[in-house]
Amino acid sequence: MDLVPALEEPLKKVIGPATAKVTAEHLGLHTVGDLLHHYPRRYAERGELTRLADLPLDEHVTVVAQVASARILRFGGGSGQRLEVTITDGSGQLQLVFFGRGIHKPHKDLLPGTRAMFAGKASVFNRKMQLAHPAYELLRADALDAGEADEAIGSWAGALIPIYPATAKLESWKIAKAVDMVLPSAQEALDPLPDSLREGRGLVPLPEALLKIHRPHTKADIADARARLKWDEAFVLQVALARRRFADAQLPAVARVPRPDGLLTAFDAKLPFTLTDGQQKVSKEIFDGLATEHPMHRLLQGEVGSGKTMVALRAMLAVVDAGGQAAMLAPTEVLAQQHHRSITEMMGELAQGGMLGGAEHSTKVVLLTGSMGVAARRQALLDLVTGEAGIVIGTHALIEDKVQFHDLGLVVVDEQHRFGVEQRDALRGKGKQPPHLLVMTATPIPRTVAMTVFGDLETSVLDQLPAGRSPIATHVVPAADKPHFLARAWERVREEVENGHQAYVVCPRIGDEEEQSAKKGKGGKGAKKESAEDAAEKRPPLAVLDVAEELAHGALRGLKVEVLHGRMQPDDKDAVMRRFAAGETDVLVATTVIEVGVNVPNATAMVIMDADRFGVSQLHQLRGRVGRGSAAGLCLLVSEMPEASPARARLAAVAATLDGFELSRIDLEQRREGDVLGQAQSGVRSSLRMLAVIEDEEIIAEARQEATAVVAADPDLEHLPGLRTALDALLDEEREQYLDKG
Repeated sequence: MDLVPALEEPLKKVIGPATAKVTAEHLGLHTVGDLLHHYPRRYAERGELTRLADLPLDEHVTVVAQVASARILRFGGGSGQRLEVTITDGSGQLQLVFFGRGIHKPHKDLLPGTRAMFAGKASVFNRKMQLAHPAYELLRADALDAGEADEAIGSWAGALIPIYPATAKLESWKIAKAVDMVLPSAQEALDPLPDSLREGRGLVPLPEALLKIHRPHTKADIADARARLKWDEAFVLQVALARRRFADAQLPAVARVPRPDGLLTAFDAKLPFTLTDGQQKVSKEIFDGLATEHPMHRLLQGEVGSGKTMVALRAMLAVVDAGGQAAMLAPTEVLAQQHHRSITEMMGELAQGGMLGGAEHSTKVVLLTGSMGVAARRQALLDLVTGEAGIVIGTHALIEDKVQFHDLGLVVVDEQHRFGVEQRDALRGKGKQPPHLLVMTATPIPRTVAMTVFGDLETSVLDQLPAGRSPIATHVVPAADKPHFLARAWERVREEVENGHQAYVVCPRIGDEEEQSAKKGKGGKGAKKESAEDAAEKRPPLAVLDVAEELAHGALRGLKVEVLHGRMQPDDKDAVMRRFAAGETDVLVATTVIEVGVNVPNATAMVIMDADRFGVSQLHQLRGRVGRGSAAGLCLLVSEMPEASPARARLAAVAATLDGFELSRIDLEQRREGDVLGQAQSGVRSSLRMLAVIEDEEIIAEARQEATAVVAADPDLEHLPGLRTALDALLDEEREQYLDKG
């Protein structure tokens, strides 16, 4: 890698060891380049405060304001004294307090009319917002007015003062001074964008962008710099993904072209319904992918109930027709068993290969899970290695070393987000050549996120529901504000059961695991009064075992209530699911085990307890379990959070729309993207500093096109040293592996 000596320089050599230690420990910045990419969070205009109304509590804030008044107050019999300073930005006021010996200097400095920057933690005292002992830096009014900001605040920008993401140990202006020391090195930054691309899009060169983001003279400077730096992030990331796709496209795979009159034809002939246009379109995309001599890598997104399993099954049959085998991986045993049941039912005699009564075009469909008996397991393994079984459905037990395939041609992964990338890899290694890969997810992923997180997969979307699916009505039940709403919710459940239907009640945890810690945390008499929000937050989440018992003896007495959760034995789980599916149980109280793939058309109502503890996408997934038959579905989101809280706003969003793609956007906007390269898991700071995955959809789409073209022309990036350097910085070991596994 071409080291850029100036940007690779350790900070301690440039800004001094003491400050460098703090920037490393608190901001994770180690080199000159790191600091140059630590961009201001916003810019204060001369004399502007972070609008006082908008000051976030308990966060480290930096404000620019003018002193309105200052007075010394004595207390404690005259021995103690404190200095109270009121500052204003014209739109509001804020109080500063200094105590004890620390009041002399500020008393001398902070005279009415003085402008300064103040930094500290905003807190509330006597119902007023205040900063206690803030650090401050004076701005000389005369110099600022004359535009000679240089003497007043070092060489800071005249009108726009950069406010950096800071910490209590390092105020924004100290970061700014450190940036001043490293800014000259920005001239040596290697530009990752090819000149033609940069000029074609009218983007400023990187050194200029770094200068303008840190020391802008006008708002136009900031806009230029942001536009340029966003492109860098999008482009470098898309180049990393394009190189993955390029490398994958070089791998050999066996083209799998179905026989014209084989299993697939026989299966289609016995289908009691016609495929939707969406299913036909997506099937064609998949069949085209299977027919190439490079491994297909495709992500199939479809709302719950859009018929993904049918599309996947037809792809598996096509591969069996072409002489290969297909494996379907499910995240849980319950789900693997269910897929096995529904696939053998759909196929009928076509799934009875080698048996009496099997059709002439038929194959064996075997199930392989960890809890199978020895004999059944041995038979399944034998059927796989001989090729007798064309289709295998299982959990990650499929990945174990003992499992050998005759000729693995296609891997279908259900619910990708529950399935580690390593596991996908291990299964991929089971083929003589890399098998084709189809990943299915019912979590709608906005297009840009799909291009970023699953950037190495082509995407197919199933967005129409098959005929006969019913609408689902969703309502928020504010249990704390309006307890009678909760009582009414249980009445509604009873009504559904009386009409011959069934219901789910979902809780965030199982129950017997946190008894001790919950008791310890009760708090004694002296506990201070909490807000409703704190109380709802601190109480342990409602548990399946407690709620089931309460309901069975209370609101739902007389109904048949059963529980289902992840710590039950697989056989017990399966028995409970079977009884529920057969209609023997009225109400199933469960954890999110039911989120994925449980299909009981007669279940019409779902009550989600402590709904605020679940993410938006998860609530949408869960809700998809009701209304799967001809009767309409009802989903009730129970929460104790106060009406104005963000948690309630999330629930209201889920209640307002059934469109999963719309919800996934809301979900992302609320969570912020985290680091799309998977760094979220390792707690390292986000690699995306400027780019917002949702807002910058166009940039990401364009960057993807440009990146694909650049990689096709120069796969090793030999002519683009700046881009190679930027990639190396982005793809340190950990990320490289993360992408490789993808």
